[in-house]
Parts: sequence; structure tokens; C-alpha cells
Amino acid sequence: MMEQSYYIFSNGQLKRKDNTLQLCLENGQDRDIPIERVRDIYVFSEMTFNTKLINFLSQNGVIVHFFNYYDFYAGSFYPRERQVSGSLLIKQVEHYTDPQKRLILAKEFVSGAYENIYRNLRYYNGRGKDVSGTIEEISALYSHVKYCQNVQELMGVEGNIHKSYYAAWQKIIDVDINFERREKRPPNNMINTLISFINSIIYTKVLTEIYKTQINPTISYLHEPSTKRFSLSLDIAEIFKPLIADRLIFSLLNKRIVTEKDFDHEVEYIRMKDTVAKKIMVAVDDYLQKTIKHKTLNRDVSYQHLMRLEVYKLIKHLTGIEEYKAFRIWW
Repeated sequence: MMEQSYYIFSNGQLKRKDNTLQLCLENGQDRDIPIERVRDIYVFSEMTFNTKLINFLSQNGVIVHFFNYYDFYAGSFYPRERQVSGSLLIKQVEHYTDPQKRLILAKEFVSGAYENIYRNLRYYNGRGKDVSGTIEEISALYSHVKYCQNVQELMGVEGNIHKSYYAAWQKIIDVDINFERREKRPPNNMINTLISFINSIIYTKVLTEIYKTQINPTISYLHEPSTKRFSLSLDIAEIFKPLIADRLIFSLLNKRIVTEKDFDHEVEYIRMKDTVAKKIMVAVDDYLQKTIKHKTLNRDVSYQHLMRLEVYKLIKHLTGIEEYKAFRIWW
């Protein structure tokens, strides 16, 4: 039975019923979900749980991701890891504590993200959006990566690449809105709100894939490990944001699937209406199910599965089997 993500937008209760999940909504609708079909659960509403359910989710390795009233990512229920490896954990720590080993991985994450950003710009430049100046600018910035002596310097270069890239969105997106730079806390317009929301979805999708492997999600190489986040998800998400999040945003806005009418302007925030969050999650799921012919595996692989493959490649690097090369768009 194929696993899938489940998204809850209505208030109610999620509980265990024998060996299935039962979703009981306030409108009186009940739905039974076989637990073996659940990859992860996304909660965008007021939902009641009990310990019986939490134990059931933990036994079956189901992660639950929570979003608040403003659709900001709040956190995840991350079950006890079922696949653990002390030897891999030691290797992960070694590659973090050794500055050169860490820098090699951090540079590869930045290189993969840069090349995927470059592909996006080249795609739109070839379709009448003149972003040639940005392509030259980020190429010049990227040339400094090989000279970076530490992760702090590298993060500075990466930040400048993104700053230049986001400045070009004004030309890529056919929407009359002033978008010149990335604002996160809080997002100050429709585009920044979409970026924050969809980037957090990519982060959680990566986290779900990490959970299915033996790697520890709290030890990272580009981003500094933190007590408040699964920072390895941030590292790997950098590679996939240009491929999935950015391309999806361009499509949603340029095709007028999402417009300014889908947002409420509140005192300090721009909040997505409930209907648009649902619309976006459908689009994200459709996008993640898209497949490509994998060059080395020689078979069709979904975008979702590419994330899992990325984790496996990283494990091979950490254990000395094969040097890690970040995923790069080749089509």
C-alpha cells in the first residue's frame, strides 16, 4: 500500500480506532485512515490528541507537522527513532567537529543550491525574462566559494547569491508587486508569505525522509546545529528549494492560481486564507509526485524520493563509501 501525506484543515479530533487512525471533525464527518498508508500528517487546525494516539503514531513511525493560525511552521512530533546507528552518529559528529570535513559538505550544499538557482534563471532567461545580469552576478559570487576558509564566510557568499536571485524575481513573476528582497519575520507581502510557507513545507518533507533513515537530523554542516530545529533538514532543503518551492511559486503566481485576493492583510502579518493553504498543499503534493528518469538509477524517480536518495548519498559520504555530490537539476 502506497504511503501518502495527510493534511488536516478542519477542527476536530484525531484518535486511534483499533489499528487505524480515525479523524473525527466538528462537522460530524468521520474518516478512517489505515495507518500503513500514512507517510506523515500536517495539522493546520485545532486538533485534539490523546496519549493512546501518540503511542500509536510512535509505534508506526508517523511524524506530525504542526502549523499555527498564520500557517507558520510551529514544530513536529518526531517519534522515537526506530533506525539508529551509533557508528553513523560518530561519523556525523566527526564531520561536524573537523572544520575541513564540515567545510567540504557545507560547500557542496551551497554548490548544489547555486546550480539549481542558476538553472531556474537560465530557464526563464530563455523564455523572454531578461535575467542575464543576475546570472552573471551570481556566477561571479559563486566563484568565491572555493576560496572560503570557514562556514561563516561561506554563509556570507550564499546569502549574497540569494539576495541577487530574489531581486530577479520581480522580472520572473508576472505580478505587479514590489518584491525586492526576502523578509521573514514577519513576511511583508504575498510573495514573502508564499516563500516562508512553501520553504517550511520543503523542510518538513525532508525531515520525514530523514526519519526513514539512520541519520541524525540535529547534526548539520552548513547551518549551525540548534536545540530548536532539525538543522540537517535545513541543509538538505537548500538544494530542493529552487527545484520545488521556487518553481512552484513562479507557477502559482504566473498562472494566477494564487492571487492577492487569497490573502488577508492583518496588523503585522499577511495571512493566507484557509482556501489557499489547501490549494497550495494540493499543488505541492502534485509536484512531489512528478517523476524524472534518474541518470544513475536508470528508472523513474519522484521528486519526493529524490530527497530520500539525497540522505542516502550523505550517509555514503559520512561512512567513506562515496564522496557526496549534491543533487543538481540536469534537465
